[in-house]
Amino acid sequence: MLLSLLAVVIVFGGLIFFHELGHFSVARALGMGVSTFSLGFGPKILKKKVGKTEYALSLVPLGGYVALVGESHDAELPDGFTKEESFSLRPAWQRLLVVLAGPVANIVLALFLCIVVALGWGVTTLLPAVGDVQQGTPAARAGLMKGDLVLSMDGVAVPSWTDLSDRISQGNGAPIVFEISRKDDTGQETVFETTITPERNERKTIFGETEIAWLIGIRSAGLFVNEDVGLVDGIKAGFTQCWNMLSLTWQGFVKLVERVVPADQVGGPIMIAQIIGEQTDNGLVGLLGLAALISINLGILNLLPIPVLDGGTALFCLWEIIFRRPINTKVLDYSVRVGVALLVALMIFATFNDVMRLVRG
Repeated sequence: MLLSLLAVVIVFGGLIFFHELGHFSVARALGMGVSTFSLGFGPKILKKKVGKTEYALSLVPLGGYVALVGESHDAELPDGFTKEESFSLRPAWQRLLVVLAGPVANIVLALFLCIVVALGWGVTTLLPAVGDVQQGTPAARAGLMKGDLVLSMDGVAVPSWTDLSDRISQGNGAPIVFEISRKDDTGQETVFETTITPERNERKTIFGETEIAWLIGIRSAGLFVNEDVGLVDGIKAGFTQCWNMLSLTWQGFVKLVERVVPADQVGGPIMIAQIIGEQTDNGLVGLLGLAALISINLGILNLLPIPVLDGGTALFCLWEIIFRRPINTKVLDYSVRVGVALLVALMIFATFNDVMRLVRG
């Protein structure tokens, strides 16, 4: 229990801290003033002033915050700071860079974690092994059986289930020569070839949608193999994994807006804490992978064009860059109020979903 709680604090707090570190780094690089950079929230336990900035360790360790000087035009400047260091008086493109730096920091952190996992634990590949053959399908007619392993397709090696699936989809229904490895009860291996012609049929996507695709009627056996990789391949694998996470997360947000994904699947801090706690039991590699995924989710969530989030502020900056004038003050004020209301409503809704999941067990 204590280990799980510690993991929640480190992962959840660390990801938010890196988000704020992104804002801080770019703001300071551009010469903007930062009055406080705190690790955690609430009362300050430790603090030290370096230059004009106070660095603090606060009581509540979940996250952190950066207090930029002059975040609004009417904000008073702390002692020792000049107007030239004010965030609100800087050109829109500079403010845009500072705003985007937080979400970008989360994505960069996720990339780093993916590379660390690949280099430290190797690359996990889902093997092209047959777990089930549906009756009346091309695979069944060709004699494929549960336990078969696909070695190649049309003479090209198939190292993973993804490669198998992609080659079937890209074949546009043309006959494919499969090289199959089959072992009997004694472990004796037989290698043979069979030709299978994919057919157009329905299948469910990861989001539960029905789509039409070229299929042969097999399901994965869920067998994985782990391979150690060198530095270059590890970095490539990290980039690939990070991109896949990024793409899947973005699709998830889009499908949620399109109401393909049910609204009751939205989770909040309670669900995140539960998942982190559960993943702690599976070892460090699983926890690092989960941290990368949550970091990407945090980055994309903050890029949503909702006032008070980074995405909303970025939208205002882009408006100013394009039309060469700041957005109307009243419009800005009302939009921020609406943004706060939406954010509070979303947090309440997500927390309600978390509580209902706990009640249902």
